[in-house]
Amino acid sequence: MRWLMLYARSRQAPASAAALTLILLVVWALTRGEEGLAAGPRIAALVLAAGVAAAAVGLGGPDVALERTAAIRWAPRRAAHILLIGTLIGAGLMASQAAGSELAPAAFIIRDSAGMAGLAGLGAAVCGASHAWVPLLGWVAFALFVPAPTGITGRIAGWPLLPPGTAAGTWTALILLIVGTILYAAAGPKR
Repeated sequence: MRWLMLYARSRQAPASAAALTLILLVVWALTRGEEGLAAGPRIAALVLAAGVAAAAVGLGGPDVALERTAAIRWAPRRAAHILLIGTLIGAGLMASQAAGSELAPAAFIIRDSAGMAGLAGLGAAVCGASHAWVPLLGWVAFALFVPAPTGITGRIAGWPLLPPGTAAGTWTALILLIVGTILYAAAGPKR
């Protein structure tokens, strides 16, 4: 087997891809037609968070201690893994939109998938790969269900739902992507 195939299998990529496909098919089916769910940024943010959470469990291998002793450079691979998660989740949602249900503009999807992927990397570095989804879903649940405070704090807390082009939403997502990618690439998943 090639290295990339072994890496994908050790990171549960087939299961994550199946979960993402199922999530996208369910959302596509529920938002189609006139009787479907009202499409909008709330549904898009929830779908992106679920997709990133499904992929985030693969941010660590079966034996973290063994990986730390490997003679290969992990930092570029880890950074690529975070960026690939964000890219694939965003591309998957845009592809499902092309098939019929318009959830959110492309700029919204790109911003949210990038920020959520970085947040998953941050979660893996702080909480471990098996719990990398906790900060991500916690932040998105807060943005969805808790009334945001006013001012810049409220805009930062509710960044997943802000319209595209909003400075606070864009900067928050960018900072989460950069910090999460660098921290996960440098430190790896917590034991």
